[in-house]
Amino acid sequence: MITTLHIKNIGIIEELTIDLSKGLNVLTGETGAGKTLIIDSLSILAGGRFSKEMIRKGETNSFVEACIYLPENEKSIDGNIIISREINLNGRNLCKINGRMVTVNELKNFMINIIEIHGQHDNQALLDNKYHIDYLDGYIGKIEEKEKYQEKYMYYLEIQKKLKENYGDDKQRERKLDLLKYQYEEIKGAKLKKGEDEELENKRKLIMNSEKIVDNLKEADNILNESAIDSISIAIRAMEKIESIDDKYSEAVSNLKNVYYDLQEIAREISNNKEEVYFDEEERNETEERLDQINSLKRKYGNNIEEILEYKEEIKKEIEHIENLEEYTNKLKIEQEKVEEELNELAKKIHLIREEKGKILSKKINVELQELEMKNAKININIEKKDTYFKDGKDLVAFYIKTNLGEDEKELSKIASGGEISRIMLGIKKVLADTDKTSILIFDEIDTGISGKAANSVAKKLSHIAKSHQVLCISHLPNIAALADSHYYISKNVENERTSTKVKVLNEEEKLKEIARISAGEVNEISIKYATELRNKKAS
Repeated sequence: MITTLHIKNIGIIEELTIDLSKGLNVLTGETGAGKTLIIDSLSILAGGRFSKEMIRKGETNSFVEACIYLPENEKSIDGNIIISREINLNGRNLCKINGRMVTVNELKNFMINIIEIHGQHDNQALLDNKYHIDYLDGYIGKIEEKEKYQEKYMYYLEIQKKLKENYGDDKQRERKLDLLKYQYEEIKGAKLKKGEDEELENKRKLIMNSEKIVDNLKEADNILNESAIDSISIAIRAMEKIESIDDKYSEAVSNLKNVYYDLQEIAREISNNKEEVYFDEEERNETEERLDQINSLKRKYGNNIEEILEYKEEIKKEIEHIENLEEYTNKLKIEQEKVEEELNELAKKIHLIREEKGKILSKKINVELQELEMKNAKININIEKKDTYFKDGKDLVAFYIKTNLGEDEKELSKIASGGEISRIMLGIKKVLADTDKTSILIFDEIDTGISGKAANSVAKKLSHIAKSHQVLCISHLPNIAALADSHYYISKNVENERTSTKVKVLNEEEKLKEIARISAGEVNEISIKYATELRNKKAS
């Protein structure tokens, strides 16, 4: 149930906070005061569409937030959750569930089994045939055959997927096999080695700079042999003449000799390197061609040699799979036939259960429609068995109705009258109330176009549904207002030339006055007496 609803900057609503209660919450008040805007706000919170025109004039964003208590086993949550949605003039949406940002679609999927909104033009899932099977199965309760069917169905889909991955017909398979073999032989023929590309790149770098390397090695070799080594040799001989005078000179001679030997070694290495930096034209071409080959394979099969070799192993397995495909496909087809037999048997049992329970559900709904003053209306739950496998069986379920004698049955979505739709929906909801998992039901002026006995029946149905659901209802009927567990009066107030919506929770005395107002148009002794009688009926 919604415990608290906070709305800011939607239409004429500047800022509202409403504490809601269990049972039947009725909203009444002036025309144009903002009652429907409250319902619209809940629709926005449930992931519904939003128009920028709904943002209060002069503001840049709208905000809706609700604290919802979900009992255990509902959405796998036990406790309060905070749902919020902020919409800006620039079109940016900010949706959160318990502080975690989600997309509008995620919000919608989360809220779809929590809040259901019904109005003359917005009966949502009830008017959509694809949800009718859920209503029927919800009424039936646990169907063991359906659970077994769904397990088999998932396995059936896996088999179907594997069969579709069999590369089409014989020609398509042969083309695929030829391509894979070509790729495999191309990679295999290249005889790639891990790290080979890096070695070749280094070699190529040397080839490209060989002339520069040789010139500088020669210069270094000449300077060392002609200047540096000879100069150090002369210095050694000079120091040797005085080394016996002091130990420090002797040490200097020793250090100079070490430098001399090191320079000789360096000079030999540079000389050898100079001789090795030579590449003939053939070696140069071989290096370039090999790198071109490796780079070509990289463009086709991977970013590096390791990925190319991994791809080679993958296509080797795929080639083996295709070459043995006939045997593999035959096994899958045999398994598919076996699963289809099991699915057909389970679907047959499910169909019989649905037919039996569908007739019972139809009768119960028709009784409710009689009480709602739709004397000639008749609901028929049509269960059509198809050749296609669906996730819940092989049935298509659709609620059909005949509202007048002599007319043909029509789908619920084809009913033209808003008042008829409201009453039909209420009748169905009354029967399904005990099995319906949607915890919060919202009715926007469900009483439009009805009066008298029908109004009394609608009020009683709403009151009954409110025993197992939280119900929010905008109403203009005293019959409904009198049965409210909580009554909210919606008004509009003008301050500083701006209109804003106000909400007041009515006490018992105020409830009687409001019921009197909407029943007679004014509050007087007679209308108060009538309101008191209606409230007493609720108490009894």
